[in-house]
Amino acid sequence: MESLVKDIPGYLGTDHAQTPGGLGITVGYFRDAEALDEWRSNAEHRTAQKRGRAEWYQSYTLHVAKVRGAARITRREVSGNGRQPPDLRRTVRVRHRR
Repeated sequence: MESLVKDIPGYLGTDHAQTPGGLGITVGYFRDAEALDEWRSNAEHRTAQKRGRAEWYQSYTLHVAKVRGAARITRREVSGNGRQPPDLRRTVRVRHRR
């Protein structure tokens, strides 16, 4: 579906993660509700949804939410003495205003 959704005006990207056991999460980002509505009403996407329900997914949950901000956590480098500094994380906050 990535090749199809990327052509939707207002599509911003996707994040995906999966556990070794197969539990996965995919998060799609859209600029606004209109872009999301266009994706939701796309005929090929709707066909894929029906097939997914019938053939692949035993169950799934869908959440639609508005991103109010984001934070990225990264691990600091190990110091010269080989010990981790007391503060293991550095946070960068990104604020979205709308």
